[in-house]
Amino acid sequence: MNSQVMDHNSGTPIYNDDANSNDDVNANENAILAQQTNAHVETEDYDDVDPSVTQAILEKYDRESITRHITQGPVKYIIAAICILYSLFHLYITFNPMPSLLQRSVHVGVGFALIFLIFPASKKSSRKRVAWYDWIWFLLSLSGMTYLIYEYQDIVTSRGGMANSVDVILSIITVICVLEGSRRITGWILPILASIFLLYPFVSHLDFMPDRLLTRPYDMGDIFGQLFLKTEGLYSVAIGASVTFIFLFILFGAFLARSGMGQLFNDLALALAGDKKGGPAKVAVISSGFMGSINGSALSNVVSTGAFTIPLMKQVGCQMDLAGAVEASASVGGQILPPIMGASAFIMAETTGLPYSTIALAALLPAILYYLGVIAQVHFRAGRRDLKGMAKESLPQVKEVLKARGHMLLPIVFLIYLLIQNVPVGYAAAYTIGFTVVISMLRKETRMGFKDILGALEDGARQSLAVMAACAVVGIIIGVVSLTSFGTVMTSSIVTLGAGSLLLTLILTMLASMVLGMGLPSIPAYIITATMAAPALAGFDIPILSAHMFVFYFGVFANITPPVCLAAFAGAGISGGDPMKTGFLSLKLALAGFIVPFMFIYNPAMLMIDPTGLAVTAKEFPLPPVMDIVIAVVTSVVGVIGLSAALEGYFKGDMNVVTRLILALGALLLIYPGLITGLIGGVIILGIAVLNIKTSKTPVLPLNV
Repeated sequence: MNSQVMDHNSGTPIYNDDANSNDDVNANENAILAQQTNAHVETEDYDDVDPSVTQAILEKYDRESITRHITQGPVKYIIAAICILYSLFHLYITFNPMPSLLQRSVHVGVGFALIFLIFPASKKSSRKRVAWYDWIWFLLSLSGMTYLIYEYQDIVTSRGGMANSVDVILSIITVICVLEGSRRITGWILPILASIFLLYPFVSHLDFMPDRLLTRPYDMGDIFGQLFLKTEGLYSVAIGASVTFIFLFILFGAFLARSGMGQLFNDLALALAGDKKGGPAKVAVISSGFMGSINGSALSNVVSTGAFTIPLMKQVGCQMDLAGAVEASASVGGQILPPIMGASAFIMAETTGLPYSTIALAALLPAILYYLGVIAQVHFRAGRRDLKGMAKESLPQVKEVLKARGHMLLPIVFLIYLLIQNVPVGYAAAYTIGFTVVISMLRKETRMGFKDILGALEDGARQSLAVMAACAVVGIIIGVVSLTSFGTVMTSSIVTLGAGSLLLTLILTMLASMVLGMGLPSIPAYIITATMAAPALAGFDIPILSAHMFVFYFGVFANITPPVCLAAFAGAGISGGDPMKTGFLSLKLALAGFIVPFMFIYNPAMLMIDPTGLAVTAKEFPLPPVMDIVIAVVTSVVGVIGLSAALEGYFKGDMNVVTRLILALGALLLIYPGLITGLIGGVIILGIAVLNIKTSKTPVLPLNV
């Protein structure tokens, strides 16, 4: 898409050049600022960021992006062939399933073999060739899979899952491969966490352990048999979800990307919101939200989408820290946005046993409130600083965008239809991939040839490796928790500290979820928090859906919560802003997301469920009365808008500190379920809104405020 982005009046860009000089921003990140400051806005496209610079930023914050780039020779074709066969294998077992242990072991074995070929051991390792020792890692990764296939009948029949010495050796080899492979692709956090858990059963019976953590002694067979021979360790429900449907949805995303879905979302967002007040920031929220829902990594979404949206925001006067924060908060929010939720909706369905349709419907209103909060803050800040949108004549038209690429929305509609019709998730994903190929043929701009299809199969396999590795290493944690009952200890500790108070227990669960989810992608973050934090809420008769949705939200939001807010750090890298300031701004923009989970715990109608009289483990819920839904929607929407205005100190005009505090109180009263509190909150918000409109003046604030 070719367009020109210009200031309405002068035809020149508007910048806020208060860049924060700090040691945390490397030379590549500073180069972005210089590049964007010197560039004229009249450009042939919106992507003002050099791809090499964005790649450097991505590699700084996302270990997954550090890959080999083998452009010639047989190794390139070997890797491509394995990737394509890997994808075809997952499509095949969708319709021809193997025993769970076998298909999960192939998923892990081949996946880690690919990791050792694609991902170098360190940043300093060669990117042009595969090191000799990585071929050894390659073979070791395949050894565990090969052994399980060969010995499967003996393991499940005559030995009944009891480990012998050979099992232990192969298990240790596989665990080491998983830890090393996950280090290469996810960074140090998950492997270190898994190693700590793995150490626990070796020392859990020793005298120095606290009474609460004491267990019986475990031998090597107990520990590594649990991890290797059963579906409660490395090959647990996490890998089960990865092999059966997470992979397929990542593959679906790869096919969408090859057909130009990213361009569609960007153009559509520009057409809808580009000319509005603070337009580019709203474009970022819309575009990043849609892409983030399909993309299971908030961090990579920040960099890929942010390379397009952040320069746009800066060109109309957005502060650098704000530009990075908007992109980070929007990308993270995509992980909670149905229908796909970064594939987390499907693993939640697998973990809880709840129907996918129930989870997707329950997530709808909270996600809307989250994005409403972000957009409202962007709108009020733009009004306070008088930030204009882009010239309408420079933007694409909705009609033209839909004419060129609108048909690529049909696969998502088709997917939702299949899921609503209770078609098995794996089948639905596979059918939708085929449907995507067919639909892409309708327009030249999106048409996929044979080479594109092979490329999508390869891309899908490559993109799945990070999630697979994370799920495998989380399997070590799950195996230890299952063997030692550590999850029960964690749950009882939270309940004990909560002292019978639901609110205090929720706060402790929130903190535990955020710590456990720190620096992790959304899927492993959810798996860990669901295992160790969610059960703490069962004692308060909280439905399983509400409890799991609660910990899922806070596990995801750990990516924009200082001090370890990797999504915000990546946004700062693109914008040239201060990483920590960007993190706190992201937290502020996402504040509604931190309140919404408490809202649906106290008011289940927000999740479109009525748990009255049902057990906490109920899998089916009736819809609440229509009036309850209407009241929940209206009060929460008005409350979130009021809270956003209080945070920004602006509605139609500036507000003083006292007014902001009163407005925030009114918003919280409106959000909190209850007739009296709602009426009081509504009166406060209405009164302050009317007063602010009457006393408002045209904003003339400087851009750096």
